[in-house]
Amino acid sequence: MAIRIGIIGYGNLARGVESEISRCPDMELKGVFTRRDPASLKIRTAGVPVYSVNDLKDKTADFDVMINCGGSATDLPVTTPEYAALYNVIDSFDTHAKIPEHFKAVDEASKSANKVSLISAGWDPGMFSLQRLYSNCILPEVTTTHSGARAFHRVTPMLSEESPALRTASSTLSPYPRLSMP
Repeated sequence: MAIRIGIIGYGNLARGVESEISRCPDMELKGVFTRRDPASLKIRTAGVPVYSVNDLKDKTADFDVMINCGGSATDLPVTTPEYAALYNVIDSFDTHAKIPEHFKAVDEASKSANKVSLISAGWDPGMFSLQRLYSNCILPEVTTTHSGARAFHRVTPMLSEESPALRTASSTLSPYPRLSMP
């Protein structure tokens, strides 16, 4: 039995989610919800209905998970807690300073409805945060810089020949003599 997925919103993020759902044999896109006129929205997946967001309260029995693809600035802080009271929800909230506040609101709504929610599941926070964590565990002398509104990240190694991380890695992981650093 496939997991019945709904998508809320239909911008770039939602189209990417739709594309990935089509690649997962254990998931089925059952509907897209929009603030636009549903009749005006043409989605890529044939045969999948488009509904008004006003229909969300009436469709709870038809979906296992809703993926909320709204914007972090104004949509998700309001809509994710609202929908978490109705569905198991996933969002990509990425306003770092407000994540604790968002978590609290979504957690309360989810718990009160006996639902599960996953927030901030995206690139950053999300996958990039995990990659940063793993990198920092393996290479403790690495700095990560964040520059610009487009969340461009650059990892700059700070290894020298005297680096404890480099000495440890080259003496314990390699059976060959340590090469000198240029």
